Amino acid sequence: MKVQALREMTREELGKKDEELCKQLLNLRFQLGTKQIENPNKIREVRRDIARVRTVMRAQHGETD
Repeated sequence: MKVQALREMTREELGKKDEELCKQLLNLRFQLGTKQIENPNKIREVRRDIARVRTVMRAQHGETD
């Protein structure tokens, strides 16, 4: 996920994206526990995407204060 695309999103869109990624991470962890996961590296990618989204959210929040 590109940071530039995230910066163009509104707060509401970022919030929804954060929720979506957290649900995806939860599902991936369940798959890992049941040994059904095809690509374990996907967990790392999703965690990093969550961090990117939250970083952009914090940056946008600081601009309006």
